[in-house]
Amino acid sequence: MFTKIEDAIKDIKEGKLVIVVDDDNKENTGVLVASAERITKEVLNFMIKNGGGLISVALTEERLEELNLPEIAEKTLEKGKGDYTLSIDYEEAKNGVDVQDRVLTIKKLIEPGISRKNFRVPGHVFPIRTLKGGVLKRAARGEAIVDLATLAGLNPSGVVCEVLNDEGSLAKLSELVDLSITNNFSIISIEDLIAYRRESECYVVREAEAGLPTAYGNFKMVGFVNKLNGEHHVALVKGDINEADEVLVRVHSECLTGDAFHSLKCDCGEQLAAALAAIEKEGKGVLLYLRQEGRGIGLINKIKAYKLQEEGMDTEEANIALGFPADMRDYGIGAQILSELKVRKIRLMTNNPKKIVGLKGHGINIVERVPLVMETNLHNERYFKTKKEKMGHLY
Repeated sequence: MFTKIEDAIKDIKEGKLVIVVDDDNKENTGVLVASAERITKEVLNFMIKNGGGLISVALTEERLEELNLPEIAEKTLEKGKGDYTLSIDYEEAKNGVDVQDRVLTIKKLIEPGISRKNFRVPGHVFPIRTLKGGVLKRAARGEAIVDLATLAGLNPSGVVCEVLNDEGSLAKLSELVDLSITNNFSIISIEDLIAYRRESECYVVREAEAGLPTAYGNFKMVGFVNKLNGEHHVALVKGDINEADEVLVRVHSECLTGDAFHSLKCDCGEQLAAALAAIEKEGKGVLLYLRQEGRGIGLINKIKAYKLQEEGMDTEEANIALGFPADMRDYGIGAQILSELKVRKIRLMTNNPKKIVGLKGHGINIVERVPLVMETNLHNERYFKTKKEKMGHLY
């Protein structure tokens, strides 16, 4: 049903229209998008006549700061749809409604040297502020076209128009697929674009390293920064690692309560200690410490989840009650760090099959799973039971 991301990038580069939806949910709506740099009167006219929705222009944060356009009040924004400024027309546009006028306004929005004083407010084109990092930062349609344009080597901007059906309602996925077939348009999902970027780009930077003597032995501590969100991650490396080595690895997600406070509600601190001891005994290996507390929901939400557990919920039910998936952890960043450390084949210390799938999906060759099973106690028996029965952990 969906087009390859590479084909959509090619179409954007050639000035063609692409349809973007969130994922394969049949209730999804979608948008027509095109490069702002390559926009023409013919393409924009098609968007207006066959899309029927609002014409918006997705711009980077940096460009909107240069333009200094006033934003619409926060309470008027629809969550997940981007941050709109007030509508504008270029100062030399005649009436702003004409397609050629709107093309002129769009072109001037991305032209160097053009600023706020060159536009009339209100107008007929709505700029959208997109976030640095694109769909990896926010899975929205404005971010999608900026990413596509960037990947095509064009100005990081794009024209967006929601698609209405004949009844005037937002077109659903089946109608969008029909539109793509009739007009030979690429149709992609943001979900696929996220996967494409995660697999094709490296967004971790090796920033610092130093020796670290520990109770388990001496390690080299290497610090990494996620360029997209500024998060810091750490790898403790033992020995000299070559690409041909089958390296003993533990990918450990941060758990302040277990790692630092030795909480009895989980086994995270014990697993961390056991993994370091195992790597020291091996004489070579990596402990990767990822800063994704509480299965990715953050420390404060984790404490809220603990409160719900005290009231009778299990760890999965608590996360879902707070509006999160059972597990939000992303192992793509871990795979990139391992790659930067020249780790290609690993013997992974884990009981979590999803971790295995997550790392394999990013090109890591897992040659062996090494169990890391801790003893239960009165406070974490239900925690273990939930992980085994609901999350499929291997014990």
